[in-house]
Amino acid sequence: MPEVGVIEGRRVKRAPFQHSVVWYEVTTIKRRIRETEKYYLIPLRSIEHSDFEGEVYNLEVEDDHNYLANFVLVSNCQNWLTSQTLRDLNAGAPPTVISGQQLADVALRSGASTVVSSYNEPLITAEWAVEVFKQARSHGLLCGFVSNGNATAETLDFIRPWAQCYKIDLKTMNDRNYRQLGAVLPHILDGIRMVHERGFWLEIVTLVIPGFNDSRAELRQAAEFIASVSPDIPWHVTAFHQDYKMTDPRDTTARDLVQAAEIGKEAGLYFVYAGNLPGRVGPWENTYCPACNYLLIERYGYWLRGYHLTAQGACPACGANIPGLWPQSPSAVQVSESASLFSRRPRPISV
Repeated sequence: MPEVGVIEGRRVKRAPFQHSVVWYEVTTIKRRIRETEKYYLIPLRSIEHSDFEGEVYNLEVEDDHNYLANFVLVSNCQNWLTSQTLRDLNAGAPPTVISGQQLADVALRSGASTVVSSYNEPLITAEWAVEVFKQARSHGLLCGFVSNGNATAETLDFIRPWAQCYKIDLKTMNDRNYRQLGAVLPHILDGIRMVHERGFWLEIVTLVIPGFNDSRAELRQAAEFIASVSPDIPWHVTAFHQDYKMTDPRDTTARDLVQAAEIGKEAGLYFVYAGNLPGRVGPWENTYCPACNYLLIERYGYWLRGYHLTAQGACPACGANIPGLWPQSPSAVQVSESASLFSRRPRPISV
């Protein structure tokens, strides 16, 4: 078998061996497992040869690729109304057949300023997103991605002419925990770097989950990594809550979020936000000038209560330029929590 082949148009490396690992959830046989900080090491009992005819698909290859694997159920999704709509009759958001132009028209009628491609992972359907974005950009709308960060340089280059904003979920700094979620931590960190290098306006969100990623050491590691890319990148720490089929761990508290936000500031980040617990996290919903600490944008949840930037996006007190994508005339009333510095009018429309 050739070392390099093409599967469904993708160039992949391949080997003449296939290994199947069988794991029994309930067994009377005591199995030897060695647990390290990052992996569970399970000894192989035997290797057998079996003839097979048909296509063999690689779900992970040496180069970065993105795959949409069917029949994979996410049972803790706080966005289950959309992510499970094809599987669960209780989900309240059935799919709608719609064109790119129709979506742009919906955004315009709604008074939105931004069209955002989101669930599941929008880079999987980058061609569809660009089709929508072309229509949206022709009407002067901003366009962005809400992504898990598992990107490739080729896809980012493809969407960059049409997208200005990019939000990435940095879920954990523990590679083993990331692998439980189906990703590899270095790929996510590389994705964050690549997005920033290409000039997208980038913001990072970390859902703080008790017992999973909420230790001070891990939160500090996340904040220090973001600051190493750029201290201008906003970091949103948001609260986990039990939903759908995930009834543990406990919900994240306001105190948890404030602690995480303080860690972000200590690590050198200029813009840190504690989200989705409006009115309970003190000043951590607001934007302050990193040079003089003047209150620039006052928020309550999604709502703007005060907007004090100049038309050029500068601090009115000391004149420092504030990084972000700013409106020509700040008439915003409602702002997306995960896109705090690039909304201009009421709300973004998700693709």
